[in-house]
Amino acid sequence: MSKKIRKPIKKEKDFSGKIVKILSQSANKAFNYKQIAATLELDDTKSRNQIIKDLKILAASKKITETEPGKYLIKAISQDYYEGTIDMTSRKTAYFICDEFEEDVFIPTNNLNRALDKDKVKVYVYNRRKGKRPEGEVIEVLEREKTEFVGVIDIQPNFAFVATANPKMYTDIFIPKDKIGEAENGDVVLVKIEDWPKKADSPFGSVIRVLGKPGEHNTEIHAILAEYGLPSDFPVEVEVFAQKLDTSIQESEIAKRRDMRDTLTFTIDPKDAKDFDDALSFKKLENGNFEIGIHIADVSYYLEEGTILDDEAYQRATSVYLVDRVVPMLPEVLSNFACSLRPNEEKYTFSAVFEVSPSAQVISQWFGRTVIYSDQRFAYEEAQYIIETKDNTIPLETSITGESYVVSDEMVEATLKLDELAKILRKKRMQNGAISFDKVEVKFNLDAEGEPEGVYFKISKDANHLIEEFMLLANRKVAEYIGKQKKTFVYRIHDEPNEDKLIAMAAVIAKFGYKLDFRNKGDISKSLNSLMEEVNGKKEQNLIDTLAIRSMSKAKYSTDNIGHYGLAFDYYSHFTSPIRRYPDVMVHRLLQYYLDGGASVDEETYETKCLHCSNMESLATNAERDSIKYMQVKYMQDHQDEEFLGVISGVTEWGIYVEIVSNKCEGMVRIREIKDDYYTFDEKQYALVGATSDSILQLGDEIYVKVKNADLVKKQLDFHFLRRAE
Repeated sequence: MSKKIRKPIKKEKDFSGKIVKILSQSANKAFNYKQIAATLELDDTKSRNQIIKDLKILAASKKITETEPGKYLIKAISQDYYEGTIDMTSRKTAYFICDEFEEDVFIPTNNLNRALDKDKVKVYVYNRRKGKRPEGEVIEVLEREKTEFVGVIDIQPNFAFVATANPKMYTDIFIPKDKIGEAENGDVVLVKIEDWPKKADSPFGSVIRVLGKPGEHNTEIHAILAEYGLPSDFPVEVEVFAQKLDTSIQESEIAKRRDMRDTLTFTIDPKDAKDFDDALSFKKLENGNFEIGIHIADVSYYLEEGTILDDEAYQRATSVYLVDRVVPMLPEVLSNFACSLRPNEEKYTFSAVFEVSPSAQVISQWFGRTVIYSDQRFAYEEAQYIIETKDNTIPLETSITGESYVVSDEMVEATLKLDELAKILRKKRMQNGAISFDKVEVKFNLDAEGEPEGVYFKISKDANHLIEEFMLLANRKVAEYIGKQKKTFVYRIHDEPNEDKLIAMAAVIAKFGYKLDFRNKGDISKSLNSLMEEVNGKKEQNLIDTLAIRSMSKAKYSTDNIGHYGLAFDYYSHFTSPIRRYPDVMVHRLLQYYLDGGASVDEETYETKCLHCSNMESLATNAERDSIKYMQVKYMQDHQDEEFLGVISGVTEWGIYVEIVSNKCEGMVRIREIKDDYYTFDEKQYALVGATSDSILQLGDEIYVKVKNADLVKKQLDFHFLRRAE
């Protein structure tokens, strides 16, 4: 007779969390220990005794109520239940983010109970004794942050699994055979989670789109967009609607506007720009002052509320600037043609016109709809050449036309005077506590197939600052004009820096010999500006710039105006880019409505719209960042045999992150790859320390590395450690 094999008893400290979860899910039903044991599928005596014991402890602590002998009910209201958001780690554990707690609540893997990253959940919090980090268990998933995921499909005879490259997605997705669709084994696919059965280890889903083969350029770019739920094309009906718009300039419409076609007007944009949504006009006045117009494409004239075109623009909320393409908010007929302030064309605009003194004081202001004629299109490089040389002949090597050309004396004079005024405005901003972040941007030279041929860095110069200052002036004055009327408006707000992040940053920069002054709000901004100047051009610049930006609060849209800390403005909005940002469209509409004498609009309606636009902006930023990482990995694939000088940009217990000096590509050297000693992580020094030699690898150290692995799908680089820099 064969011996009966008993299932091993699952060892647990207690079942309190699971008991509370069971009672919470059936809040009106009383349970005894047998019912709880059955629900947990436990039939051994030891576990049943532990359940009885835990029930008595929970009742004694008044977390549950004994309604009759041996029967227990969850308390209707319990201070141990909280609602918040899950923040997954890459180790299959998570933290619960909730305003009720100063520190995040740790959620062990076995307490996640099907919650995924950024889900809204109800959590039972325990371990709240003083000195102990609170822990919790997910009781209920209230709302999924997302149900669509990108991954690679592994097809078996009767089913399939999709594994994602996202380190925070701790489970693969089971796909029944009849829901595989047209996917082939190894394809990159977009899948939708449809169910997560109680006893299933993985959620069940279906393939809703095949994106292509892993590693192919278009596959990976479309995968980035799909991962963040961003569109790649416009629906046909939206394109058809846009094509039918009358985009001609009508005399009847011109008559309703301020006609500024005779005023000198020009644009300054990147050399590869296709949409020009802002222009400047310049006129000298008889009293010695200047009339300066900031003219913005009048998108709201074409984009009527309630149309499918407007609905699509609102859902997108922003254009997405990927490394090799732009996914526009508006169809091309508007973004590149009707609304683009192209040279030698009449355009409808919404303008902020200022009388400005030679000392850059705003004497008077006017806001309203206009019609303009752009006399000149400059690239930043061309305007910069005029500023630096005061010459009116743009040389061949600077020209975007492919040949040398002459600019009128009037245009040169306007450019130089605007540059002079912009520098005064910028200086005033800095004196008022604005923070200057001129972080180096990584750009790629791409061939016709989108393959990276080289890397270059975009650095802001005087021409960039010229445009920036006058756009800031328009944004600030529009917001101030409405804000002082106390009417509902769409502001761009920026809170004070996160103190904990500043303290952490101060500890890191101290290793490079830098300090931050925390005495008051003004000192922080001045100290940060001094730091930015001090690190400019040094090997640690990009690292410290990144740390400084991360220490800042995120700017967002809101009807609640708290000012803009980073710009040191009490009032600030986004008025200047309606082709690529929906909040600017809302600002145009509201401004015109209030200019026409309209009463204040419903604040709650616009706050909901602000939240949507902020969320979409965040998704677009993440997609843009992923596309840069992807292109960096792709670029490094073609340079696997080369040695690179890098700077240690991060130190962890599993290795060091290294940023290559020549191209800003970042990768990891695993701790086991460093062979000259046995290294361990020293948290206090934020360094790896050798066991036998006391050799130290810390932030800012220069080392030579070589590519070990370039993973396009995960967008990750692994490096070989070669040697320290001499």
